Amino acid sequence: MEASVILPILKKKLAFLSGGKDRRSGLILTIPLCLEQTNMDELSVTLDYLLSIPSEKCKARGFTVIVDGRKSQWNVVKTVVVMLQNVVPAEVSLVCVVKPDEFWDKKVTHFCFWKEKDRLGFEVILVSANKLTRYIEPCQLTEDFGGSLTYDHMDWLNKRLVFEKFTKESTSLLDELALINNGSDKGNQQEKERSVDLNFLPSVDPETVLQTGHELLSELQQRRFNGSDGGVSWSPMDDELLAQPQVMKLLDSLREQYTRYQEVCRQRSKRTQLEEIQQKVMQVVNWLEGPGSEQLRAQWGIGDSIRASQALQQKHEEIESQHSEWFAVYVELNQQIAALLNAGDEEDLVELKSLQQQLSDVCYRQASQLEFRQNLLQAALEFHGVAQDLSQQLDGLLGMLCVDVAPADGASIQQTLKLLEEKLKSVDVGLQGLREKGQGLLDQISNQASWAYGKDVTIENKENVDHIQGVMEDMQLRKQRCEDMVDVRRLKMLQMVQLFKCEEDAAQSTYDYGRQLLQATVVLCQSLRCTSRSSGDTLPRLNRVWKQFTIASEERVHRLEMAIAFHSNAEKILQDCPEEPEAINDEEQFDEIEAVGKSLLDRLTVPVVYPDGTEQYFGSPSDMASTAEHIRDRMKLVNLKRQQLRHPEMVTTES
Repeated sequence: MEASVILPILKKKLAFLSGGKDRRSGLILTIPLCLEQTNMDELSVTLDYLLSIPSEKCKARGFTVIVDGRKSQWNVVKTVVVMLQNVVPAEVSLVCVVKPDEFWDKKVTHFCFWKEKDRLGFEVILVSANKLTRYIEPCQLTEDFGGSLTYDHMDWLNKRLVFEKFTKESTSLLDELALINNGSDKGNQQEKERSVDLNFLPSVDPETVLQTGHELLSELQQRRFNGSDGGVSWSPMDDELLAQPQVMKLLDSLREQYTRYQEVCRQRSKRTQLEEIQQKVMQVVNWLEGPGSEQLRAQWGIGDSIRASQALQQKHEEIESQHSEWFAVYVELNQQIAALLNAGDEEDLVELKSLQQQLSDVCYRQASQLEFRQNLLQAALEFHGVAQDLSQQLDGLLGMLCVDVAPADGASIQQTLKLLEEKLKSVDVGLQGLREKGQGLLDQISNQASWAYGKDVTIENKENVDHIQGVMEDMQLRKQRCEDMVDVRRLKMLQMVQLFKCEEDAAQSTYDYGRQLLQATVVLCQSLRCTSRSSGDTLPRLNRVWKQFTIASEERVHRLEMAIAFHSNAEKILQDCPEEPEAINDEEQFDEIEAVGKSLLDRLTVPVVYPDGTEQYFGSPSDMASTAEHIRDRMKLVNLKRQQLRHPEMVTTES
């Protein structure tokens, strides 16, 4: 029975144990009757509860019951005494009925309790309050009976409630902690493989229960040894009543189990933390080796232009951004693992180091792949940038070569030749830079490791390699075509320089100046009356030579004009100049080129005939044969071009 269950009854103070003892060290049970009718059932419940408090050893010494009937009627007192026979017959050794001073004198003779001793099982005496000290020491009596023992019923009741609450909670808590601790010990070896089905949270807070117990014990110890007037005062909270040793024993057991429980919680917390770290590590590893690696495998191209490479770089930055979030988790996990390694147990070191190594390997491998991919895309962007610049340079050079040359003088021709040479040199430098960038990019691709798990990416790399080599070969061919056209243009311009030189010499009046000199020579000779060995025949000779030079120059000009017209038109057709598509498809143009070519060949075989009947050929026979062969080759190419335009299906079939 608990005090909290019958608390309203206990508050009525129908009976109480003051803590006092009789001369036999038996406990004193006091029943203070009042003027109101006492409820015997409630009194019986109160007595049952009070008699359940002392230990069996204490009960064996018997009780001295003080029935205070000074404010009650005799029949009530008699009923209470008889009730004691049924409630505590074996434990009661003496019942002291405190009577009023005069009220019961006449009635005592009608009921002698001492005669009923054998039937009742205990001795009953009637005694006045001032004579109660004959049986009980004053220090063991409360102030109601003239004693010095202090008793506060509500204080006792409150302490009793605290004690019972502590006893109940501590006993229940001990059972729970013992179950948890024992279950943890049994499941310690299997805990790493499966979860132990235990309630790891006690129903009450152990710290609160321990604090309550310490406060209760402190109160008991303080009240137990509080003395008055230099003597020792027995406390209502005596160790036999409230089982002070029981409180101490419960506290000791609680501290022991709670210490074990704290260690279990620490181990479980550490294990839980380790499991959480392991789970997070596997999340990082699974993502990096799964979706993260798939993202990188899907991005293997390098693009075919600057814009395409930039788009791939942007996509790669998005992939890096997703990886950065997982790398941040990796850094945090690495710090947590390092902290556990510094303060961890020996049994966890191997597992922690294994997790740390696995996490680091995966993250470093993925970071290396990201860095390699970024470097590859940067190299591809630089390669395409150089290729674009070189393509623009070749377009500019081709544009100059496709425009007809119409210089005003030899100086402008020299300037144009210089510009062509500079552009051709710039193209050479650009092509060399493209080769270097392309070779560096090819080296990076050839050194590329498998993305993960040994999966090869040879097919993807082959496409990239073919693209790079194709760009370099295309630029080489375009540069070679431009060089050939530059050679032709250079030859034409040198011929034009020669023509302008002839015209310049003619402009300088060489013939007139020489004739004037000769005429002056004749006049001087006549004046000096001397004969010059050349004055007589030099002037006619000069006239003859000048006439021959004039005829030869005119013939040379005609032949050069024909050559320019032939080579210019032939070059337009052979180069498929996009600016004049109509000229390419014009049959008359082909006929004109063929006619000019034949006329030019015929002209080369005809010598220059001077007025005196002499003949003169331009150049040596070998030079003339070489020039004629070059013209015939050009005519063959033009004729082949005509056939291709007439019968494209034949070309397709032959190819």
